[in-house]
Order: sequence, then structure tokens, then C-alpha cells
Amino acid sequence: MKKIILAAFMAACGLQMSAQQNLFVAQDLESAIVNKDNTVTFNFKAPDAKRVQIAGDFAEKAEGQHIGGMVGAGLIEMTKNSEGIWTYTTKPLDSELYSYEFMVDGVPTIDPNNVYVYRDFATTSNVFIVGNGKADLYKVNKVPHGTLAHRWYHSDGMKMDRRINIYTPAGYEQSGDRKYPVLYLLHGMGGDEDEWTTFGRAAQILDNLIAQGKAEPMIVVMPNGHAAMEAAPGESSLGYYKPYHMKNGTMDGAFEAYFPEIITFVESNYRVQADKAHRAIAGLSMGGFHSANISLNYPDMFDYVGLFSAALNVQSAGQKNSPVYQDMDKKLAVQFDKAPKLYWLGIGKDDFLYKNNAAYRADLDKKGYKYEFMETPGGHVWTCWRIYLSVFAPKLFK
Repeated sequence: MKKIILAAFMAACGLQMSAQQNLFVAQDLESAIVNKDNTVTFNFKAPDAKRVQIAGDFAEKAEGQHIGGMVGAGLIEMTKNSEGIWTYTTKPLDSELYSYEFMVDGVPTIDPNNVYVYRDFATTSNVFIVGNGKADLYKVNKVPHGTLAHRWYHSDGMKMDRRINIYTPAGYEQSGDRKYPVLYLLHGMGGDEDEWTTFGRAAQILDNLIAQGKAEPMIVVMPNGHAAMEAAPGESSLGYYKPYHMKNGTMDGAFEAYFPEIITFVESNYRVQADKAHRAIAGLSMGGFHSANISLNYPDMFDYVGLFSAALNVQSAGQKNSPVYQDMDKKLAVQFDKAPKLYWLGIGKDDFLYKNNAAYRADLDKKGYKYEFMETPGGHVWTCWRIYLSVFAPKLFK
């Protein structure tokens, strides 16, 4: 009997160890290895595959090329060795946070040898960072770190509890009665309240800028911009459902109309400087659209406005019936009569919204409204938006 129990015990241990080995060493390979010369090596074992490619935002993109759910990705052919391992080493890459996935016989596949995976609402991709440059701001460095909290607030307007991410700077908990300025940072149409903390690296950027003395210590509030949603996929009462890119209540005026609920929650729960001079709002794409319209409808609320590749001069069916989007010229005149201290716009020269932004700037110029503008290489991608946050944040509350 003892022998049977011992054998069963040993078998269970063997199964458990085997499972652990499979979990922690999926293919017993390393991948996305950043070499000393800033080249990056990828490895993937697929002996039966006929073709393996890398879809990555570091690869040159062919005209009209669309790779799965990846924006701005190009395709690179990998080479298979005698052991069935596909490999590729890039040329030296610029300092940046990059994303990629494999295409295995045409099927998008996450790299099992790189555990660092981000979700961009309905799609996932692997990521890696090449340092020794601007991406050092995106890394966790040996500096004092802030706190990232996942909070819930109640929206009377939407009749639901909604999730919100809030960054407080290093030392907030120990700073007694000190009050802080607030940046409200909004995501794009394909994102949610988690996006600026993952692909956006907002917490790391603020930690590093504050530690370097380049940015004022501030609270950063990152809500979910889809008014009909409780929270990011997998974080709401809907459970683990299949997310889709397009969502209800996205640009119909509801988010802007009920935005004061977010400010009330923040100013009731955090030690903040609750006036126009100490509030900023910024966002990317749809979040830039929201930032423009929220600051327009509440001209006494924000002294700093940042529009990152903003979806300006974009019309949707829901906008026709919302008072948020009525009398825009009159509202803009009121806003600039009490002009914000900083009205900042940034966009990539290859962005599909470039012409829309150019037309918006031309209108501001015609009316004599002052603003700052930054143009960068690139399109409608995170490589631009992280730069814009890194440039915009040091300009705030000075």
C-alpha cells in the first residue's frame, strides 16, 4: 500500500514539474533579445511551418499593407535552420518601444518565448524596448516610483459604476496636506482606461520626468472614454467577452457631457488643486477629439489642452443630436477669450488625420488663436503619442 501511495505521489510530482516546465520554458528559447549593438534577435520553433514572418512596427511597411490587427507594421521573412528554429536579427534599431507578432503560414501568432504582451483593445502583440535614447523614459529606472490605482466611480449620467486608472506621483502618500495639479489623459477609439498605462507607458514617463526635475509632480487620471462601457474588456461585470474595435457611445457627446462626474470624483478623493490653473486635459485620436470638445464646453475648467493626433473635423451620426457639438465657433471664441495657458497640438506627418489637423490649425490661425504645434515622423501610432506625452507633460503647471 505504501509503495502505491509513493508511486502516485511521485507521478503527481512529475506531472506538476512537467507542467511548470511547459509553463515557464515554453520552447526553451529566448526571443526579442536586444543585443549590445541595438540589433534584436527573434527565435521561434516551428519545424513543420512552411513560412514564418515577423509583423513589426520596426519593419518597413509596403504601400497598402495591412497586417492583422497591427497598425503601421511591415513584414520580415525569417529563416529556418536544421533544428526547425526560425530566426531573424534586425539591423540596429533606434531607441523605442516596439511591438510585433509572428505570421505562421499566414496566421497571426504571439511569440511564446517573449512573455511581454500588451493588449490594444481587441488585439495583442509582443513588446520590447531598445534603450540608450528617448525610450529610456519608457523604462522602469532606479528613481522614486508613483502609485497606479484602479478605482471605480459612479456615473449618474450613465447609471453605472465605471473603472478609472489614477496615477499619483512618488511621495503622494507621505506628503501630508500638499495638494497636486491634475492631468486628465484620454485614450483613442481602439483603447480603454488601461491603454495609457501599457502601450503609453504613462506611469514610467511621469516617474522619470519628475525624477529628472523636468515635470511637476502631478496626478494623472485615465478614464474609459467609451461612455457606454463599465471598464476595459475582462474588468467589467460582462466578464471575459470577445472585445470589438467599434463600441456604442463612443463619440455621441455622452462622455463629454458627463465628464464633470470624473472631476468631482477625483477632487473628492484626492488632494488636488481644484482650479483651472492646475487642471490639464490631453488625449490621442478620439481622446484628442474628447479633449478638444470637453475644454470647449467647459472653458473655465482647463488651462492646459493637449491634442495628440486628434480626430478633429470628424463627423459621426451621433453628433447631430448632441448639444455638446452645437455652436462650436461661438464656444471656441469663448474658450480663447479666456485663453488657456497652453493649447498644444502634435501629429505625425504620415497620419491619416494630418489634413484634418492642418485645417483645424488654419482655422485657429485665421481667428488669431495662439497654440503650440509639433510635427513628427510617423503615422497614427504609439511611437508618436509617447513622444507627445513626454514633450507635453514638462510644459504643465509652470
